[in-house]
Amino acid sequence: MKYRKNSYNKKKGFKRKEKQMRGLCVEVYNNNIEGALKVFKKKVKESGLFLDLKKKEYYVKPSELKKERKHRGKVRNFNRQRKSN
Repeated sequence: MKYRKNSYNKKKGFKRKEKQMRGLCVEVYNNNIEGALKVFKKKVKESGLFLDLKKKEYYVKPSELKKERKHRGKVRNFNRQRKSN
């Protein structure tokens, strides 16, 4: 009886996936690190990565989140009324 090498890869519908880079990446041209850093900072700011990290820095109870949303709504409403008058 002959055994095939890597027979576990021959399963129906099995495809190897190429490794893809995750996260943000920037290419550096002509050793211009300052320019690449500028582009990287812009990408990080647009993606909102730091805001997510700041939110997940510590646990916030759901009741506190509810209070904060209610407070923001009150401030928003107050500012709208002030502008309309």
